[in-house]
Amino acid sequence: MMDTEARMEAAENRLVVDLGPLRQSVEDRVKAGSYASADEVIRAGLLALEREESAANEWLTELAEESLADPRPSVPAAQVFRGLRAKYGRPVDESAA
Repeated sequence: MMDTEARMEAAENRLVVDLGPLRQSVEDRVKAGSYASADEVIRAGLLALEREESAANEWLTELAEESLADPRPSVPAAQVFRGLRAKYGRPVDESAA
């Protein structure tokens, strides 16, 4: 039998989530034997999300570092926007619609 402290710790780690239409995907993966439980499917999904976000962050960091290390002079924002307006016109003000 679980003591009170163990039950409290288990309750603190519990999370109820409405998966909506993704529930069937979780159940299918467990039924196919790819995972032992729905918990394992969710954990694997979260770990995959962490890997994806980490890779995106690394790419953005590299891009920023390359940009900052570029020896060419910076182009003033006003000049950039003038060029964009000349090429594409003024942006449509959606709040006026």
